[in-house]
Amino acid sequence: MLDSRWSEPAPPEAIEDALRGRRIERVGRRGKYVIVSLEDDVHLVMHLRMTGNLLLTADAEDPPHLRVAIGLDDGQRLLFVDVRRFGTGDVLLGGDALADYFDSRLGVEPLGADFTAEALRALARGRKQPVKAFLLNQERIAGVGNIYADEALWRAKIHPLRPVGSLKRAQIEALRDGVVESLELGIDSKGASIDDYRHVDGARGSFQDRFLVYSRAGKECVRCGGTIVKLRAAGRGTYICPNCQRRPRARTATSSRRAPQPQGSS
Repeated sequence: MLDSRWSEPAPPEAIEDALRGRRIERVGRRGKYVIVSLEDDVHLVMHLRMTGNLLLTADAEDPPHLRVAIGLDDGQRLLFVDVRRFGTGDVLLGGDALADYFDSRLGVEPLGADFTAEALRALARGRKQPVKAFLLNQERIAGVGNIYADEALWRAKIHPLRPVGSLKRAQIEALRDGVVESLELGIDSKGASIDDYRHVDGARGSFQDRFLVYSRAGKECVRCGGTIVKLRAAGRGTYICPNCQRRPRARTATSSRRAPQPQGSS
């Protein structure tokens, strides 16, 4: 390990000792976390954050911004490369520890069988926060990032500032489908390589070539012909079509005082 910050607060030596000599049994995912499960119920959990990449290579030369290198017995290396050093790694011992780790951090999986329109409706019920902020909350729905939220909301024709609890049943169904379709297209495209992201073999993803709304400010909406604009929602740069995604109406403030009543004769 080259960067001790990657595993904080655990010391690098503890991570190395837990992994050394153990066979990798499977590789999975939960939300935005990559899970490498090894024999003896040991699990390496990694998060790429904004600029992290996992690369599998037989090249002995270290790439720029290398943070962690894991040697494999076939001569290849698994490299964690991260320009901004936000990515993290942790080792969890046992399935219970793994489950507890994610139960406290992540909500429903959007590509799982439990992510139904009814489940989404139950999560949204009574909540006043903007729908985009709701989608980005990993404790509600695991794995939806900024790009995919914009793409899903455009598909569902929902403005990102609309209070999520105000969505109608048909809108909830459209939003659920929009999230799933956007994520599946992103996976099929091997991600979006806008800046740093690369596939495990170093190849660029192609999802950026299939965006319907994200990063298309000033361009024509492919659905209605309107002009895509950029605004701020949930603290993030957000792209919408104002024609397709109508801004929610501002509520008119009402006085809490009653109108004066006519005085009766005494």
